Amino acid sequence: MATDVTLSAATRQNLLSLQDTSALTALTQNRLATGKKVSSALDNPVNFFTAQSLNSRSGDLGGLLDGISNGIQTIQAANQGITSIQKLVDQAKSLTSQALATQLNTSGTASTAFAASTSAATAVTFYVNGAEKTATIATSASIDTAIATLNTAAGSSIFSKDTTGTKLVLNAASDIEFQASTDQTALGFSAGTADSAGTDYYGTGLDKNVKQSADLAVIGVSSRKALSEQYNALLTQIDQLARDASFNGVNLLSSADDSNKLNIQFNEKDTSNLSVQGVDATSSGLDLTSLNSTSATAAAANQTNRGNFLLDADIKATAKELGSATDTLRSQASTFGSNLSVVQNRQDFTKNIINVLDTGSANLTDADLNEEAANSQALTTRQSLGISALSLANQAQQGVLQLLR
Repeated sequence: MATDVTLSAATRQNLLSLQDTSALTALTQNRLATGKKVSSALDNPVNFFTAQSLNSRSGDLGGLLDGISNGIQTIQAANQGITSIQKLVDQAKSLTSQALATQLNTSGTASTAFAASTSAATAVTFYVNGAEKTATIATSASIDTAIATLNTAAGSSIFSKDTTGTKLVLNAASDIEFQASTDQTALGFSAGTADSAGTDYYGTGLDKNVKQSADLAVIGVSSRKALSEQYNALLTQIDQLARDASFNGVNLLSSADDSNKLNIQFNEKDTSNLSVQGVDATSSGLDLTSLNSTSATAAAANQTNRGNFLLDADIKATAKELGSATDTLRSQASTFGSNLSVVQNRQDFTKNIINVLDTGSANLTDADLNEEAANSQALTTRQSLGISALSLANQAQQGVLQLLR
């Protein structure tokens, strides 16, 4: 039967001390290896579970940072889109200024002498910048009487006679068009050919369009028409740019519908968030009308094609629309800028909160490596001393051994 080994009190005390030192050494080495003073719930339940909760929230907030970052980029894409659209609007404003600065003029001298009808009064229909005018020239009227009648109908002195006193002269700071070739020949101007499509004229709504008489020259109309075409092209570019101002499939400039929103979540329970409402920054959303629509100021005058900047009133109306569009874009940019500041502030706040949570968790569970390194050195020394003390405690038994020899 096995018997217990009898140890002296001093030997047993030193042995216990060495065992304690060995356990502390193992603990210190584990802390140095893992960097943790609390590795499991057995080490310190309160600290372990508290740190685990802090780490969980830190991880949740860290996951939200990606969504916040995407939200920032989406708003920045929209803001950049508005900035670029504003540049296009400024270009359009420049076109309206050029159109207003482009002077219209119709001038020329009749190729044949004026001769009023001797059988009946003659009605001559012509258009001044699309506005219909009718002058009834009396039977056998003189050229002076005819000029007075025509100028009264036109509302200004655009007709006169040449140096011979027999031919009509037309000089108007506007676009003058005749309804029919008979209206031209009645005044002595050569007849223009039929133009049912209105391709040589400013508008397509003139009745019985006829090409301009070869005796007359018109300047400025084609220039204003070219500017109107450039304007329409800019509206197309605005629409395309608004559609392209998206990030990660989200476009805040394509529609003002309630469904077009950017929702940014700021906390793990979604009790803190921001909803950024999208806007319609297309030409229609900015109330910019294509210049192919009916002009309210010219509809009654059979001038239904606003698209050629013929009337100064229409150009000024378009310029007013552009001014309103600029105000709208500035308001939208201000709103997006405010939202961007809020999201960026929350991004910084979230990063700082994550740092606070991680630091708090580390304070509860991380080991002080400097302290543990010092402990390791002290325990090594202590272990050496314990071994020496154990040797001294056994010297009495070694004396007995010497006597037995």
